[in-house]
Amino acid sequence: MQVPEPVEPVVLESIGIINALRRGTVPAQGLSRFAVGLESEEQAIRDQLRLVARSGADIKAVRGEYGSGKTFLISRALEIAREEGFVTARVPLSPTNPLYKLSTIYTRMMTSLVAGGEENALRSLIDGWLFAIEERVRNRDAGSLNDQGLIDSLVLKEVEHALSDISEIHSSLAAMIRTYYQASDAGDFKTAQAAIGWLAGESQVGRGVKQQAGIRGGVDDGSVLSFMQVVSLVARGAGYLGCALALDELEITQSLPRNLRDRGYRNLVQIIDALDGGLLPHWFIIIGGTPLLYDGARGMKSVPPLYERIGMVPEHAGFPNPRQTQIVLKSFDARKLEEVALRVTGVYASAYGEVDRNRISHRFIRTMVERICSHFGGRIDVMPRIFLREFVDILDKCDLYPDFDPMAGYDISPESLGPVLTEEEKAVIRISW
Repeated sequence: MQVPEPVEPVVLESIGIINALRRGTVPAQGLSRFAVGLESEEQAIRDQLRLVARSGADIKAVRGEYGSGKTFLISRALEIAREEGFVTARVPLSPTNPLYKLSTIYTRMMTSLVAGGEENALRSLIDGWLFAIEERVRNRDAGSLNDQGLIDSLVLKEVEHALSDISEIHSSLAAMIRTYYQASDAGDFKTAQAAIGWLAGESQVGRGVKQQAGIRGGVDDGSVLSFMQVVSLVARGAGYLGCALALDELEITQSLPRNLRDRGYRNLVQIIDALDGGLLPHWFIIIGGTPLLYDGARGMKSVPPLYERIGMVPEHAGFPNPRQTQIVLKSFDARKLEEVALRVTGVYASAYGEVDRNRISHRFIRTMVERICSHFGGRIDVMPRIFLREFVDILDKCDLYPDFDPMAGYDISPESLGPVLTEEEKAVIRISW
């Protein structure tokens, strides 16, 4: 079989960015290449992460209207966290991942773990933690390297010492990590995989592996914070500086019945208090929502303890403070959108080769912004996603067809956008559905 030619990482990243924009989604990586106007917010997040890496824990809430770039900034925050040496996870809240059910959020968190570029990374984290223990023993007892039996005994003793620290947090967790370690060492892949499943919060784990570990049950709402504490301990033992979690799509909590809505908000209070109280060391959590989520009757304001913890100090005379708990995002404007388009043009050139700047000129970009904006009632704040999707399509056509003239041939058809518009976008577009 012919081996494909190697591709430069920047080219692969660029293609990934362009593919995501074609789909109207936020790319998983490379966001710094077309981020505009977020310098102070990014620096505030980076400073917080560096503090969390040294000691403590923290939370950041992103506040902005629809179209202000909340999802983008949350994604960028996780990217910055990975750059700073953190393990990351992202949990979009939904009817199947509600805020009032912490155990479900934990399970989704573990399946979305990213560590060192590897996804679904819980197993590699634990392996990295165990390997670091083994390396520590080998470096400390170099004179015993010729006696494999002695080395194995010393490693086992050191592993047990580390597990005793975990047992003080949650004894069942320590027992299951021990079971995983023993099964891996014996080449029992089935048991090792089942142990990882239990540690990840999976409910369908056979009784046998639990009996082998000498435990009952699994993660529940009351044990999630203990599980998270152990995850950060293991991550740091494996060489990472901490864990960063994004809880996205919090708006869905407002649609729940009051008892479930309040329970979800009180879970958030519990998490914040655990961060502040030292129960979740080296965790950074970022959330996002519209002003209605924070201040509306069905939002966080309905639970005063939460509102007190996450409320914001009013902005003074146009001087926002990204260091406070809430980062307040401003809506997109034409200048920002044009700058993003210019940067995306550069990303496209990295992916597919040089772009014809005569056809894709700054003048054309400005004209395209105006044409799309005219269909959205002048609401630039709700059109960045659609604009970039359409803009990449124009870049493709210019690349594929030398005689394609975007200035003469382009005019967006509102009818063609129907299947890809969100409800917010449909609400302002000038067309009858």
